[in-house]
Amino acid sequence: MSFIHNLVHRSLPSRLLIFLIFLVLFGKSQKEALQVKVGIVLDSNKTLGALSLRAINMSLSEIYKTHSSFKTRVVLNIRDSKETVVGAAASALYLIKKREVVAIIGPGSSMQAPFVINLGNQSQVPIISFSATCPLLDSHGGTYFIRATHDDSAQVQAISAIIKSFRWREVVTIYVDNVFGEGILPYLVDAFQEINVRIRYRCAISLHFSDEKIEIELYNLMNMPTRVFVVHMSHDLGARLFSIAKKIGMMSKGYVWIVTNGIADVMSLMGETSLEDMHGVLGVKTYLPRSKELESLAARWRKRFGGEELNNFGYRAYDAATALAMSIEEISNENMGFKKTKNISREDIETDLDDLGVSLSGPKLKQALLAVSFEGVAGKFKLTKQRKLEATLFEIINIQGSRETTVGFWKRPQGLEVGLVKNLSVSQIGDNNSQSWHRLEQIIWPGDTIYVPKGWDFPINAKRLKIAVPKKDGFHQFVKVTKDAHTNVLTVTGFCIDVFNTVIGQMPYAVPFEYIPFETPDGKSGGSYDEMVYQVSLGEYDGAVGDTTVLANRSAYVDFALPYSEKGIVFVVPVKFERERGGWVFLKPFTKELWLLTAASFLFIGIMSYTATLTSMLTVQELRPTVRHMDDLNKSGVSIGYHYGSFTFERLKQMGFNESRLKPYDSPQEMHELFLNKSSNGRIGAAFDEVPYVKLFMAKYCKEYSIIEPTFKADGFGFAFRLGSPLVSDISRQILNITEGGSMKAMENYWLLGEKECQASTTSDSPLQLDHHSFHALFLIVFVVSMLLLLLMLASKGYKERQG
Repeated sequence: MSFIHNLVHRSLPSRLLIFLIFLVLFGKSQKEALQVKVGIVLDSNKTLGALSLRAINMSLSEIYKTHSSFKTRVVLNIRDSKETVVGAAASALYLIKKREVVAIIGPGSSMQAPFVINLGNQSQVPIISFSATCPLLDSHGGTYFIRATHDDSAQVQAISAIIKSFRWREVVTIYVDNVFGEGILPYLVDAFQEINVRIRYRCAISLHFSDEKIEIELYNLMNMPTRVFVVHMSHDLGARLFSIAKKIGMMSKGYVWIVTNGIADVMSLMGETSLEDMHGVLGVKTYLPRSKELESLAARWRKRFGGEELNNFGYRAYDAATALAMSIEEISNENMGFKKTKNISREDIETDLDDLGVSLSGPKLKQALLAVSFEGVAGKFKLTKQRKLEATLFEIINIQGSRETTVGFWKRPQGLEVGLVKNLSVSQIGDNNSQSWHRLEQIIWPGDTIYVPKGWDFPINAKRLKIAVPKKDGFHQFVKVTKDAHTNVLTVTGFCIDVFNTVIGQMPYAVPFEYIPFETPDGKSGGSYDEMVYQVSLGEYDGAVGDTTVLANRSAYVDFALPYSEKGIVFVVPVKFERERGGWVFLKPFTKELWLLTAASFLFIGIMSYTATLTSMLTVQELRPTVRHMDDLNKSGVSIGYHYGSFTFERLKQMGFNESRLKPYDSPQEMHELFLNKSSNGRIGAAFDEVPYVKLFMAKYCKEYSIIEPTFKADGFGFAFRLGSPLVSDISRQILNITEGGSMKAMENYWLLGEKECQASTTSDSPLQLDHHSFHALFLIVFVVSMLLLLLMLASKGYKERQG
């Protein structure tokens, strides 16, 4: 023994001796460590699956290297799912039933997950996935499903923040036609509804589509006005999509493309050519903090695998394997076996699921996974109560050339802190409605431009909205429809038409439309306004534009934009011209008592009060309405005029007026003629109409008519659209813009210019002239009194002379 000791001591260096002793001790510890079987279900033939598998192996190797004292060692049992749902299900069933694994890492995709999740529930084997991100997987009730990543719903707020900040109002979603693609849609819809953004179209692309079929789908999108596309699919299908989009001209100026992290997180796998096809694309990418652990792993990875880059899924796989190894070590004293189904003979087994055992360590392992917490290479690893990681930070990237550039970040808003920021060192406070080009770095858009696309364009062969306009015989200042007899070219003009054209011109996206007269085949009016609006609800028209009043009963079957005219309904009655005439008019300002008082007062003062009152009476001429109140109309029995085709006819009947007393008119001139009609049957004593029509009528006849109280409530004119139309809110917003600005007033002045002239004529400063007839009695009295005074004076003088 001493000989061997001396030989070793002489022939081997001391450091080598120490190393040999370490190997013996390490081998002993390895021999004593508990071997725990863990299953792997991945698409090992795919690039992403192979990369993830290498990351898992590297994670386990490094954790046991740094934690040599662990009592357990994970032994991987790897099964290839062969990129199919059946393959993943069969692999998971084999690993649980035949290999009795305590946990399974995988599967790689959301489509493969549902059946595997159910197997995990039944056997109490935790299913740990770092790449199955579909939010709908939570609905399977998989209490043993551990998501070592966040789900896709976490990023929808970041996407909506981008859409909102650039003020785009419509988007098209393009997604892969499977569980992964469809899972994000409900969350996108909710997020976009919060910011009043419409999803115009949902384009589903199957994995089995040929390039020709994808091209047809993209051509369909080109025929729509929307130019903002949100893409949610795998990176390999995305590469095909953008290659075809570039080929047919959809990566040119004016287009907007936003990809989710399904593509953005694995840009390194797409290749330089695919990235060049995506020049100008925005992406929402899972942000991984640039920690020392991450940088160290990235360097070790490049060194080990010849410069290959490790993507976000690889980092998640690395952390998932670490979490599982730590959790298994935590329950090292538990029984890692399976409890078999009792009293079942081979003859009673109908399927492979009938004799599926139950993991004895499953409940404890699940609790350990939920409790594990550490700083991973992909950030803090800590599962929520929903058994998944939480994402509060996303990176906004822009593909420029063949590389990705960070242009900003989205942080979950807290208090007043906004979502989009240029960099993480600054917390921006303010309104999230503000435009984003000062919140993000400069973006290169498709077409290699820095100018923000407006998000819509006039498409080729696009469907135009059919907008009904009333065919009217009068009040053409509001709507006038004419058709050239030779060319049949339709011309629609008027105040209402100008308002609608202005509103559409200011919309944030294209709204192609055409006016269609609401008329019969022979060119006459198609009916009342109620009938026109009802045809909109039936789908014969997409909307109705004109002097259409917003009413409660109409709102039951169409949606109205905000009213753009004055509100209310009023009665118009003739006025009679009254001016006091006659020789004795000067006596009327004073009462009998006042005359006596005046006679007893100083003559000078009496004459000055008298002069002022007389002047006031003689210089003011009064226009007195023939009827002063609606109650007078009911008592008088006179006929009432109403606008033909208007709802005012029914309103008058509701107010108690007999139908026989109601006379229709089509124009201001016809309304005036009804007032002047000498026939008792044809003449009207008042007209009941809406304020805009009355305003137009009074513009021409203001000296002869007056408006009496009360004013009845009714909304003004509004544009009608089918129920649920997304245009209503945007058009209402534009109506507010032009109402608050000067555009509406300019249009009113143009179409209702006569009102201004009428007002000018009635407010003239020229004094009214009085004639001699108003003072002949006064002159007579003055003359008589003067003569009497003269006679008295002469008589008095003669008397004094005689006395003298």
